[in-house]
Amino acid sequence: MTPISRSDVENTLRSIIDPNVGTDLISAKSVKDIAINEQNLTITIELGYPCKSFIDELRSSITQQLNTLADVGKVEVKITSKIIAHSVQQTLKTLPNVKNIIAVASGKGGVGKSTTSVNLALALASEGAKVGLLDADIYGPSIPTMLGLSGPPASEDGKTMIPKTSFGIQTISIGYLIDQDQPMIWRGPMVTNALQQLLNDTNWDDIDYLIVDLPPGTGDIQLTLAQQIPVTGAIVVTTPQDIALIDAQRGLGMFNKVNIPVLGIVENMSIHICSQCGHEEAIFGTGGGNAMATKNDVELLGSLPLDISIRELADSGRPTVASEPDSRPAEIYKSIARKMAGKLALQGQDYSSKFPNIVIQNS
Repeated sequence: MTPISRSDVENTLRSIIDPNVGTDLISAKSVKDIAINEQNLTITIELGYPCKSFIDELRSSITQQLNTLADVGKVEVKITSKIIAHSVQQTLKTLPNVKNIIAVASGKGGVGKSTTSVNLALALASEGAKVGLLDADIYGPSIPTMLGLSGPPASEDGKTMIPKTSFGIQTISIGYLIDQDQPMIWRGPMVTNALQQLLNDTNWDDIDYLIVDLPPGTGDIQLTLAQQIPVTGAIVVTTPQDIALIDAQRGLGMFNKVNIPVLGIVENMSIHICSQCGHEEAIFGTGGGNAMATKNDVELLGSLPLDISIRELADSGRPTVASEPDSRPAEIYKSIARKMAGKLALQGQDYSSKFPNIVIQNS
């Protein structure tokens, strides 16, 4: 038998593309160890994103490729994931107990941004991450309704809040603190102060990803987020129609100007499937999200259908990923969540917490 060389193994692993990061396992630095014992192989893979529903598929793909090597014996593939804190805007530091903050934005209302935020948070949790969800839409909070929650959050010290939990994710919203029908007649400074309090006065419990559901537009809330909150990445939600794409482009441009990386685009309501006859019709046009992604050199993370069940489940406080985890829409949300986290995993690590504070003293 010809001994198996390490270079042969590495070359084989270079041929395996991780679809969630868009590159091969070697380039993504996912291969942590290659152990060769005579003709037997033990490969250790460590992914930088949650991937519970993807592990078996990846393990099967790696095993199948390695078994093509000449004279190979037993192949064992170990796969784990490790989520780290990634770099944020240069003047800011990551929050205690929150590794990564991901903003979900849209240029205009009515494109399903909040529904997307909730289901992506649930999808990340179902893949094995600890997840928080911050409702930053002070004027029109909808997260409490979508998660079936109400009433003020608990407080142990009278100063800070314990996030309310639903379907395994930690959440906070101004909607928990006001009556459902109470209008928020506040000027910009009050709104931005409320956002800061919701973020900083909540006792988040060891969060891997905090999803921030932004209000539509590029106003005070977005500016506060860009300048004062340590954001690791953003995604933009749009529909295929031209008017939504124009507004979404403004939102994407805002993140580029403030140096917050855009992890990708989600196209909502891409196609309508008739619940009676199954006929498919692109009510809002076709190809808009893909064209926008190509124009801006970002990835189209996924496209979701205009599905009545997504709306009904969100309105009833039982979001799709939680109540129908094996449905096709839930599979799409999970795929988008893995790609979003995978793109983030390729970014630089945050080292701010590792550096000591510098103190200047008179000698």
